[in-house]
Amino acid sequence: MSRLPASACMALIAAACATLCRDAAAQPASTGSGQAYPVKSIRLVLPYPPGGGTDLQARTLAQKLSENLGQTVVVDNRGGANGVLAMAHVAKSAADGYTLVYALPAQFAVNPALYPRLSYDPIRDFEPVSLVARTPLILLTHPSVPAKSMTELIRLAKAKRDDLVLASAGNGSAGHLCLELLKNMSGAQILHVPYKGAGPSLVDLLAGQAQLSFLAWSTARAFITSGKLRALGVTSEKRSPAIPGVPAIAETLRGYDILNWYAIATPKLVQKQILTKMNMELSRALAAPDLRQAFEREAIEIVGSTPEFLRDFLHTELQKWGGLVKSSGLRID
Repeated sequence: MSRLPASACMALIAAACATLCRDAAAQPASTGSGQAYPVKSIRLVLPYPPGGGTDLQARTLAQKLSENLGQTVVVDNRGGANGVLAMAHVAKSAADGYTLVYALPAQFAVNPALYPRLSYDPIRDFEPVSLVARTPLILLTHPSVPAKSMTELIRLAKAKRDDLVLASAGNGSAGHLCLELLKNMSGAQILHVPYKGAGPSLVDLLAGQAQLSFLAWSTARAFITSGKLRALGVTSEKRSPAIPGVPAIAETLRGYDILNWYAIATPKLVQKQILTKMNMELSRALAAPDLRQAFEREAIEIVGSTPEFLRDFLHTELQKWGGLVKSSGLRID
């Protein structure tokens, strides 16, 4: 994935916001009845259950959008099947600007390669609104694992073969594919066990039923601080500014680089004026200092983009993640 420095990201947000504000002022968004958009609450569909780090992030963003729009933005949690159910639901919803989806690589870029008969198409069925943010995952171990560095873990994994178990949020989740890339690049032998979400996988990791997992900083921070889990590495190419004491896995495995990212889309064929208005409001929300600080505390880097940038980005990510799924040999019927 191409990487932008933080200053460039914020410059992109500011430029997009300025341009879109001019466009919106020249041609205000309206509904089919001629009323200014939005005139009622907006649903932000999240392909995950309540309570996780992504849910908290979505609610923080929804609150800021509600303040800016003067209408309630409600987070609608629809977990299950790696987000397939939520994405199919949004794809079939009315293209009126009142249903959005807040989704990750799993839904936009992994599922098309994972499921041979997918009930939605991430390009054909959706109108991109904006790339929102990106964040690395952290490779965690239970304290019972003797390895205290990536080098030691790889050596241990090669020696113990399938004795080491990594718990993930599910088949095709970002954590699962982080493991597959780790195995491909290092030759480590680690058994993957999928769970129905990050929460159940964390429970077994803390209990020592699993020895490893890739989790978000927001989920893992308290357990790392308390010593209940050990952080070995972040999945980004370089160390995260929010957690500089944790090495990048790439410091051991050169070229290792996976970032979880978040994007907002709407059903296809939404009116251009509504798309422009929503992108403008997202840009404004992402530029707010309080929201930036809330995200940065969780090691989440705000990006922001135009719809056109996100469309091109999705094509690139489909190839990247699809190639990783193919190399892992994973398929779900």
